[in-house]
Amino acid sequence: MSASTPPPTIDACAARRWMHRPVVESPWLHEEVARRMQERLDYIKLQPTSWVHWQPLLGGVQAHGLLAQRYPKAACSVLEPTSAGVQRATKALIAPRWKPQSWLQPKTAVVTQVAQPAQMLWSNMVLHMSASPQDLMAQWHAALQVDGFLMFSCLGPDTLKEMQTLYRALGWPAPAHAFTDMHDWGDMLMGAGFAEPVMDMERITLTFESPERLLQELRGLGRNLHTARFAALRGRGWHRQLLRALAGQPLQLTFEVIYGHAFKPAPRLSVAAHSAISLDDMRAALARGRAKPGA
Repeated sequence: MSASTPPPTIDACAARRWMHRPVVESPWLHEEVARRMQERLDYIKLQPTSWVHWQPLLGGVQAHGLLAQRYPKAACSVLEPTSAGVQRATKALIAPRWKPQSWLQPKTAVVTQVAQPAQMLWSNMVLHMSASPQDLMAQWHAALQVDGFLMFSCLGPDTLKEMQTLYRALGWPAPAHAFTDMHDWGDMLMGAGFAEPVMDMERITLTFESPERLLQELRGLGRNLHTARFAALRGRGWHRQLLRALAGQPLQLTFEVIYGHAFKPAPRLSVAAHSAISLDDMRAALARGRAKPGA
């Protein structure tokens, strides 16, 4: 799959609509995954002085607070893809100047495009909804300094297996696009220029008190981006049939959560039979060779 080719079951137009929709509240599951992911930062020695939070309105507003507490002196760039998202993120994440808590708040800029590379990039539960994941990884790579590191999470193939089984039994199109395996994500990270990717996975099962509550939770987590999804609007009769079918089985949903971590290495010097290497590049390469690893 090339960098410009979307995953085979994701509708690119639907994915853009999802990414640009107004986010009223960060989903509970996203906040919980972010909490678990930030605990993994205990194993990383590097203490970044700058970091990027990629789409925190979707990934977790509460999680942003946890990260700000962990790195209280680090400057932060908050990225949202639209100007409306920038306004909402500014209101949700940055205390007004007249409030005392703003005096201790680290420097935070809410932007639609990262201006300066940072030492850490944090992206929670965004990647699996992207129609061009390699392009997204390339943006992450560009937003990081050399020796900076990426932390991300996304959903894996066992996600919504109960809904997949139910839809097949009813003869309906798939309820969601296909989710990518963590080993494939690792290969894509390497292809995007990252080094030493570390991937792990866990399954989280949520239970619900009613079919209506289950569907409400799903609407907050995402949309069906499958290219073969039902093309028109479903009717009330279909909705009643779905509720009856859900009521006839355990009200639970499985989510396979993938966690990823990788570094941005220094670019390698290209050496051919006859190569011209600048003195500055040679000095930088020698300096990196003498330096001790920072993480």
